[in-house]
Amino acid sequence: MRTPLPGLELAVPLIAAPMAGGASTTAMVTAAAHAGGVGFVPAGYRSTADVAERIAAVRAAGVPFGVNLFAPPPVPVDPDAFRRYADDLESDAATFDLTLRDAALVEDDDQWQDKVDLLLADPVPVVSFTFGIPDRRTVAALRRAGTLTWQTVTGPVEAQAAADAGVDALIVQAAAAGGHSGTLSPHRPLPELRLGDLLAAVRARTGLPMVAAGGIGTAADVAAAGRAGAAAVVVGTVLLRTRESGISATYRAALAEGARDTVVTRAFTGRPARGLRNDFIDRHTARAPLGYPAIHHLTAPMRRAAAAAGDPERLHLWAGTAYRHAREESLAETFGRLYQGAGV
Repeated sequence: MRTPLPGLELAVPLIAAPMAGGASTTAMVTAAAHAGGVGFVPAGYRSTADVAERIAAVRAAGVPFGVNLFAPPPVPVDPDAFRRYADDLESDAATFDLTLRDAALVEDDDQWQDKVDLLLADPVPVVSFTFGIPDRRTVAALRRAGTLTWQTVTGPVEAQAAADAGVDALIVQAAAAGGHSGTLSPHRPLPELRLGDLLAAVRARTGLPMVAAGGIGTAADVAAAGRAGAAAVVVGTVLLRTRESGISATYRAALAEGARDTVVTRAFTGRPARGLRNDFIDRHTARAPLGYPAIHHLTAPMRRAAAAAGDPERLHLWAGTAYRHAREESLAETFGRLYQGAGV
């Protein structure tokens, strides 16, 4: 990779993505560091106390790491649209003896300020943000505490806004990425730029170091990101089948099958995310309202039940376009085959 990441020494320019919801385990974070890269503790969906425990566990391993925060603002849902969607999902919920018709409409900011306060009181090497850009005061406070700040962006306009907020580096995420898009405009279609073209567009807008994300599954992909100016790459989907991954057996089996296409949907969470196409996505994407995290909270009980029941048709199977390159192996082996031969 041509451009260094100031303040972070990496023997291997690979970063294990912060996959919220259980995929990114403490073992994955520490394994990424032992393999020469770095991993991130995902703070999303977890209580501040739980995040503190996970930070302590990784810190006890004596390795560099980062923490990812879901930054506000959330995307409010229209109450009438929420109720209609809850009614639409009733038959899916009934499969698991659940009901969603009377589910509470929950809007929250994922304990944003409490988590920021935790990271100011107990600083970590790197903090990354997604879904929103923090204000300059928050970024400056974290930097004064000795923490590097990285912002997920999906285009040059977002990159400029992040630079204006004072962050240290950009995570440039293409639409090919699995899971939630970090877009700041979830009501708009995701830009379908290839990762290399997206990196070029962002590089033309700001001089900040770039970390590439989205659709990276091979050594050739890593090398291409380096040629496009990335200092490192973030990989997530390609790690989902590793021994350190915390995903369910149902999820693993769907990935291993390799027969499904990936599509972008907001049917599960009210925010655009890429996953393996299934029956739930086909039936509900067109009617799903925009609204995060309200729709996430609405569907969460059904998704947990689907995972436990071995039902891949009602489970969010987040995956990027390169998911077929994921293998049953250790994270170190995955990092090895991504880095060796990349020529970076």
